[in-house]
Amino acid sequence: MATTTEVGPHKGLLEWLTRQGIEHEIHEHRLTFTARETAHAEGIELRAFAKVVGIEADDGQKALVVLDAADRLSLSRAAEAMQARHVRLLREAELDALAPGCESGAIPAVGVLFGLPLYADLAIRDDTEITFNAGSHRFSVQVDRADWDRAARPIYLDLAERFEDRPAWANS
Repeated sequence: MATTTEVGPHKGLLEWLTRQGIEHEIHEHRLTFTARETAHAEGIELRAFAKVVGIEADDGQKALVVLDAADRLSLSRAAEAMQARHVRLLREAELDALAPGCESGAIPAVGVLFGLPLYADLAIRDDTEITFNAGSHRFSVQVDRADWDRAARPIYLDLAERFEDRPAWANS
């Protein structure tokens, strides 16, 4: 795991939220390393916490994907989204290089901060608010999902793995 680069939330994220006029709440919580742990520390359901994963297509194109903490990314669906034959998850070191100022595995759900396209699973659209890592394993940010949509401009697709032949977002 990379060393901590900041004690608090990612400064670029805080500046972006202010520039975009997005009301937000920064929450400090105990040190966590997974989306599940962070949702628990925040006292919210898994479906209320948005996790971010990085992917790379076979042509080298990289992107961020936002999913409910309870869901898993379908790589085949991600490949369809990126119009690629294959997509793989980025390794920790690759994510660290893409997101300077963030702790490993704590990238905020804002692709524009890092010059990356942002895809979001359909389940995210059902949330009135979303909470995600603020670039740190000790801080999360909660925002109005519609304001986040307006500013972050995610591309919504069915990206989570299917369970029992239903999209993951239908298994609430």
